[in-house]
Amino acid sequence: MVRAMSPRLPTQFADLLTPKGRRILEGRDAETCGALLDPTRPFIALQGVIDVKKAAEARDLLDAALRDTLVTMEDPIPEDSISGMVENYTEALPKTVRVRTALLESRRSRSWRAAEGVGLVALLRSDTFAAFAAAVSGRPLKRGWGIQVLCYGPGDYTGPHNDHHPEEADARDGYVDMHVSLTMPAVDHQYLVYAKDGHFSELTKVSTVGGVTVYRLPFWHYTTPLAAKPSKEDAARRWVLLGTFLDAPPGTRPSSTVLPAGAPPPVRAVTVGRGTGAGRR
Repeated sequence: MVRAMSPRLPTQFADLLTPKGRRILEGRDAETCGALLDPTRPFIALQGVIDVKKAAEARDLLDAALRDTLVTMEDPIPEDSISGMVENYTEALPKTVRVRTALLESRRSRSWRAAEGVGLVALLRSDTFAAFAAAVSGRPLKRGWGIQVLCYGPGDYTGPHNDHHPEEADARDGYVDMHVSLTMPAVDHQYLVYAKDGHFSELTKVSTVGGVTVYRLPFWHYTTPLAAKPSKEDAARRWVLLGTFLDAPPGTRPSSTVLPAGAPPPVRAVTVGRGTGAGRR
């Protein structure tokens, strides 16, 4: 008997893309490519770049393979956030969150084995996944990017935060996140709320099937609690595939860099001076 092959995700992100998505990947969409070079634009939400049928198939595959391997990531409002105040109007709220996540940092975790088994690790590590982020950001990015999977259920959210990392030299001046949203049919809505002119006045829907959001962090934002359709709470989940990319500064080796399509290779730094080693590239 011939054993049927288990379904798997494509090994390249490019295989999920529509013709519009391919144009972005190849640097042929002037409106989208390099959009995040604009310092006033913290992110761009893209629709129609991933084939909806392929996105739904990927979502259902992940939901079946990873759902039972997830762990809860929860940081609630501190208990003393009110009782600990001693002065009027001095309230301060750290980042709060409730969501489930797949542990992909360890190859020994159940999540990693499940993700590897359906091809998710290969997809998130594919050259075209990083190349798409580079095309939209307009910047050379470092290889070795971080990957993560989140799963929002009813009431799950991420509170106001800015994703600034001033103590990390590689990230303090900004970095790029890319999210792929794979939402189950039982979800009614979930939104990203973000700051404009100093106020949380803007929002965009993120509960999509195959929507891609590319961020230039840091900036102030939060994700609203996921809302299920009536009587559909048990089946309401939104999967999010994430990549986190650091900028590749001048002097980074070409082999360690992901370039936007059509961009020239980075110029390597030259050391000028006297003594042993001076002038080495």
